[in-house]
Amino acid sequence: MKKLLLLPIILIAVVALRPRPVLWVAIGDSITYLNEHADETGNRITKGYMTRVKEKIPGLDYINQGHNGWTSGGIAKEIDNLALVKADIYSVFLGTNDWWQGRPLGSMADYTGNTGNNTVYGSFRIIIDKLHQLNKDAKIILITPMQRVHFVYINNKKNNAWGSYKDKNGQSLEQFAAAVKAIANYEHAGLLDLYHQKGMDMPQLVKYERLKDPATGEYKNYKYPSFIDIPFNPETDEYPYPLDAVGITYDGLHPSDEGYAIIADKLTKMIRGLL
Repeated sequence: MKKLLLLPIILIAVVALRPRPVLWVAIGDSITYLNEHADETGNRITKGYMTRVKEKIPGLDYINQGHNGWTSGGIAKEIDNLALVKADIYSVFLGTNDWWQGRPLGSMADYTGNTGNNTVYGSFRIIIDKLHQLNKDAKIILITPMQRVHFVYINNKKNNAWGSYKDKNGQSLEQFAAAVKAIANYEHAGLLDLYHQKGMDMPQLVKYERLKDPATGEYKNYKYPSFIDIPFNPETDEYPYPLDAVGITYDGLHPSDEGYAIIADKLTKMIRGLL
């Protein structure tokens, strides 16, 4: 009888000693969103960076707060409507859409002065304030934008954009990466600098872009940087990235399995260091 009485006590003790899962909320744009939406990549990826990190860290759970096409301004505007929860770790992977949409970058004074959602610095302040509000002891990791070449959406060729080899609205993508780094330094947050990550430079993003030779009209495979000034007509031209053109990205912007693996390896090391 005593043994039977002791059994529930032992079970309670075992449950109490079992480590609780570590919760990670990943905030981002389409690069984060696609983790659960491989079908929207033409199944050119098998899994994103969050799934890969979870597979390597037992006891880690994640929530995907990636929002397709959103900027830091969009996240900041809707921050109270995103159903964000208290977590142990937050990552923020934004900036590439801010750059392409021509949002004003602002300055560190916009961050420290909490000047609102009119600049990227101001947007990040709103986001990070919310994370501190949810859990003042949470660890925060900021991830810079990746470099990018000519992006052509696999499901709609009319949705395309030039790469970070050219400024947009007088701003370089590298300036947006530098802003993320400055904020991480100010907040003493973790930083994953993908913009300067070895192996993720523009020559590695795609193996080539298949375009019509302006002189002959015949398709040729142009490597970076020779494809920069070759015109692309989404109405008449073939999709410029056949499967064997896939490099670190599958479409000039979004990571391929190889690209996601690099991101996941770096994040795994960082998150393990926080646990």
